[in-house]
This record gives sequence, structure tokens and C-alpha cells, in this order.
Amino acid sequence: MEAGEEFGPWLARQLKLAGRTQAELADELGLTRAAVSAWITRRSVPRPTVMGEIAKALGTDLGTVHTRTTDTQAGLPITWYHRPGYQDGGRDGGNAAAFAFDADVQVLARETCQNSLDERLVQNGRPVRVRYTIHELTGEALEAFRAAVLWDDLQPHYEAVSRSASNQKVGRVVDAGVRDMFEKSRLILLRIDDYNASGLTGDDYGDGKFAAVVRRQLESLKSGLGAGGSYGLGKATLWATSALGMVLINSTLSDPHEGRTERRVIGRLELPWRSVDGIPYAGPAWLGRPDPDTPGAEVVRSWWADEETVERLHLTRDNDEPGTSFLIVGAHDVASLDQGRPDSADDEDGNGLEDDGTRDIRVMHRRLVEALSRDFWAAMTGGGTKLPLLETSVRTLRNGEVVIDEEKVDPAVKQPSRTRALRAFYEGTTVDRLTESGQVALRTVPLRLPLSGGRAGTLGTHPGVLLVTDAEGDDVPNQVHSLRGSRMTIKKSGVASLPLGVNPFQAVLLVGRAAGESAPFAEEAEEFLRAAEPPEHDRWGQTEELTLRWSHSAHHRIARLTTEVNAAVKELVVRPRSTGSQESAKLRKKLTVSRKSAAPRRASGPGKPELDGLDAEIGADREWRITAEVKLPRAEELPVMTPVVLLDVRSGSRPRLDWAELVAVEGCEVENGVLRFTPGARRAVFRGSTDVTSHPVRTELTRLVLELRAGTGSEA
Repeated sequence: MEAGEEFGPWLARQLKLAGRTQAELADELGLTRAAVSAWITRRSVPRPTVMGEIAKALGTDLGTVHTRTTDTQAGLPITWYHRPGYQDGGRDGGNAAAFAFDADVQVLARETCQNSLDERLVQNGRPVRVRYTIHELTGEALEAFRAAVLWDDLQPHYEAVSRSASNQKVGRVVDAGVRDMFEKSRLILLRIDDYNASGLTGDDYGDGKFAAVVRRQLESLKSGLGAGGSYGLGKATLWATSALGMVLINSTLSDPHEGRTERRVIGRLELPWRSVDGIPYAGPAWLGRPDPDTPGAEVVRSWWADEETVERLHLTRDNDEPGTSFLIVGAHDVASLDQGRPDSADDEDGNGLEDDGTRDIRVMHRRLVEALSRDFWAAMTGGGTKLPLLETSVRTLRNGEVVIDEEKVDPAVKQPSRTRALRAFYEGTTVDRLTESGQVALRTVPLRLPLSGGRAGTLGTHPGVLLVTDAEGDDVPNQVHSLRGSRMTIKKSGVASLPLGVNPFQAVLLVGRAAGESAPFAEEAEEFLRAAEPPEHDRWGQTEELTLRWSHSAHHRIARLTTEVNAAVKELVVRPRSTGSQESAKLRKKLTVSRKSAAPRRASGPGKPELDGLDAEIGADREWRITAEVKLPRAEELPVMTPVVLLDVRSGSRPRLDWAELVAVEGCEVENGVLRFTPGARRAVFRGSTDVTSHPVRTELTRLVLELRAGTGSEA
């Protein structure tokens, strides 16, 4: 059972909430004022027989007085406090911080999961567990929730916003959210729960995590250089994702506040300036219990809710483990809730998303899983003595009934190559060079850290760790994922100027603490790179903080790191060619591009794709394995082309070989042996293997010609 607050402070707050004095309580109990004062100042506690009388006087039960884990229901009720309009006539059209991010659940997942990682309790060595719950309410469940959030009190404010919606972007979003709720008779709740995290500790108004999240903007109280966030903007994604601008919060604290830890509840509403009954309101509002210490007891503060209240607000947590639950009311996702946008998401049976009313929440579920696996695969990966930092899952409900079972995100399934690379690093099984499938090669790449304050010179060289392995089932091959201490993917980039014929690979760059806390200058690299990240934390480059703390040219150190990484990747994945190799020379002579004599170009008319580069080798089964690059002209529509492979002979017609396999690599699709090019692409790459049974002579004795023919090639 949760330890209750000390009797004296608890009793003092109950008297304030009820608007009563110590003298009035003493008179009702038939005791002296000095006796009540002794309780308040902790010099004594009432006898057990007096506890029942105190409960009666406060209008509560004896158990509440004994446990003191919640406030009595007597006195000032839970209500919404709306910040008054500015006396100088100023107006805010909404919270500007919310415009730093899109209303996109994938952006939300990135920011909220990053915040949970930053607040992980590290002493026990366990990961922080983050669960996303999508819950659609309809009918009676919706009506019950609206009553719990005191909708009747809020409706005049929403109506005032709707009246002025044409002049405010935030107002238009809110107006659309309210209309969606009433016209479709539904409301989507999106709750983010984290466990083994610090919770919103600190006073309601003082310098603490609670005030930084609930009361303030652009304030970040992250501890440690490895934290992901630094701008204090990430929390704004919570309100940006709510079409109603409403977020409810229930926090279990790692450090007690007022003697308690469980069910610290508050709500915050973000609306633009409005006028209700002739009274101007600045914008934000809070749901809580009026604070008797504020003028007129108008300002509300968080309160210690009972279990029934958090259940009605859909804020019930699984257990008493520290952490916070954020409930986004009226969650909307610009990408997945656009009804006009075709979506190819499939249900579990592979039959597509049927129109059973759950399409929106099913697509939202899928997009959350995609984002978590893409951005936090490294944080969810462990190996050797290195434990995962994070566990994530997504579940989807409607009126309490399961629509999609809780899906735990498995990085090994979603990102197999990258997780294999990271595990090999943790387990010490990396190699110097890739010689077999499944191996992970390691290289160190230097990050030369500048001196701070604009001084010339280098502080030291931090050895970043580059891991390279062959791609297997990942989304986009030939990419480098870069990350630092929080192990969230910061930067995703390709490797420029790769030659044709490179086997698909994946690379991971670990810098800062991610390279190992014992790595030279790990802390300094962490601080430097953190300052080089924009609010989205999706790249490293020039930022104002980097300029102020180091110099205007400090970002060139990061550019040089990228150059070192690309060079190291190429050194590992590009097959070396010996200029004196007789076998290579023979192969180059055996493969040619068929080019007809050039005719004068016409001044008009669409151009045609042309073969621009070829690479080939003889495979293990004596087949020709060909990689071809196609140069694409600038045109809105490109004709389909058929690649045809022929034997080069001195006389007569050239025998045509069959394709055993023909696959698209970049800028095109292959359909029944025909190439269809991606609109807007400037180059395309495809690979093919010949069918050995169609070879009339031994492969080693043949010379090939590759042609690119317009049309389906059926006439050839």
C-alpha cells in the first residue's frame, strides 16, 4: 500500500480546501485550538478515537484520514481554470511551440519516446517501458468521458473559438476537431504510458519537471549530456496531436511530493485567445483543484486523485512503478486520417483495411509501430553485457474492446541487419573485412572536436565506431544510421558515388556515449553533437547554439566526419579491382552495350532512356549476373523499356538469352520483364541473371550484348 502523507501537512491542506480554520475545527471537535495546532505543526497526532471525529468533520471516511493518500472531496471541487486575457490587450493565436512540429503520430512517437528515454531510472539497470494505446470512444462511453472532463463547462470556450476560426489556424483545427466528434459521434484518445521513468516530480509552480512540462514553454530540465532533447519543445507535440488542444496527465513520482507518489493528476488545454460572455481569456486552461493560496482560489493545481476518478478519465496505470501517462484527447494524424489518401495498409489477414469504422485507428497503429522501429531500434537492442534502454508496444481499442492486440516492437524483426550489426559490436564478434554473409565489419572514424569559445585548434579526436553488414529485409538499403548516447537514430543518410554492382548493405555510426563511455572524448563528443541538432533532432549541422558555444565553422568538423564515414564504407563494400587481372579484363571485353549509329536528334519530342553503365560477372552456376544503369531524360512520362540480353556473334542474328531473374534496384519497377520508370527520377538501376539453360554454348566462351528496347519487347 502506498505510504500516505504526514498527518499535519495533510490536515492543513484539507482545511484550506474546505475554507475552514483551525479554530473552527477545534470548536467542532470540542478541543482547544492548541491541540489542532499541535497536529498541524507535527508536534503530536490525534488519538485513534479522535480520527473518526475528524473524518466526520471533513465529510470523508475514516480510511481516508488514516491512509492520507488522497484529498477529501470536501471543499473546492475539480474545475477548469482559464488564464485571463492580458491587461495590455495582447492576444495569442495559439501556442507557437506547437508549430515546430507536424500533427503526425510518427513525429509524436519520436518526441515522446525520446523524452521517456531521457527520464529513464538508470539505477536499476532496467529499460524504460513505453506503451501507446489508441482508444476510440463512441456512444455511452463517449458521453461518460465528456462528463468526466466537464465538457459542459468547456463548450462555451470551444464555441467562442469556432466563431473566430476563420482568422486563426489553431482555431480552424479546433473547430474541425469538435465537429468531427459530434458529427461522427466518436473521439480518439491516444495515451502514452511510460514505466521505470522519473515521473513529473517537483512543485506545481517551482523549478521542477512538473512545472517544466505543465506550466512552462521552452524549458528543458533534462539531466545529463546523453539526453535526447534540449529545446523544451518536444512536449508541444502532445498538444499539437490533439485536435481539441487537450491533454490529461497522471503521474506516479519517483520522489514523493507532499508525502505521496501515486495518481498526481492535472489537465492542460491549449486554445487561442477568445472572449466568453464578454470576458477575454489568454489561451491555456488547466483542469485541477483550486489552490486556496492563490488570490480568490482561482488558479488550479494538480490533485491526488482517487482510483475511480483516474478510471473515468481513462488514466488508470498498470501498477505503482514510477512514470507518467499522457492522454491526448481527440488525437488526429494528418497523414493517416486523410480520407482522400489511398493507403495500402493490410490487416492481419492480408485482406486490406475493410471499412468497418476502424480504418483510422488501424492505420494510426501501423504508423506508430513503423516510427518506433525506425527511430528507436538501437535503443531496443542489447547484446553481451549491454542491456536495452527501451521497450515499446502499441495496442488499439474501441470502447474498451480490443481491436488490435498489444504489439511489442521487436527491432530484430523490423531492422534485422542493423540490430545484427549492433549486437556484434556489443558481443565483440565484429571482423576487419566482410568475407562471408552475416558478418559485421568495424572501422573507427575520427571526429576532431573543436575548442570552445571560437578558439582555433582541436580539443581532441573522438573515435566513432562504424559498423557495416549486408542488408537483409530492411526498408531502404545502403544507408548509414547515426546515433549517440540516447541510441535514438539521429541521422539517416546514403553514401554518395557508390559504383554499380555493390551488394546491398547497412551501416551504423556510433558516436559519443554510444561508441562506449570509455571511448576517448565521449562526453565532449556527446555535448558537441547534441548542440548540433535542430529541434527535430534528425540531423547534425550548423545551429545557433553550435555557433555561440564553438564557432561559425564548427559544423565543418561534422562534414569531415561524414566524409570519413563514406570513405570507410566504400572501402568495406566495394570489391577491389586489380588492373592487371586477366579474368577482369576478359569479362570487360565480353560485355558490350548495343548502340546503333547515332542519327541527328530532332529538335522536339520526348527522349528515351539509355543504357549508361554496365557491370557483370559469371555466377556460381555459370550464369551471367548483370547490373545496369539507365540514364533517364527529363520528361513527364517515360516509355516502358524491355532489357534484352543477346550473344554477340560475327555473322547472322544474335541468339537471345532468357532472364532467370530480373529485379529493380533504384528508380524503376520490373513487371513481367518490362521496366517501368519512376516519374521524376534521373537514373535507374536494375539487376538480372541469365537462364543457363538458354545458353547455346559454355558461358566462358560467349560475349554479351545488352539492349534496351522500347515497349514490351514481345515482338523481339
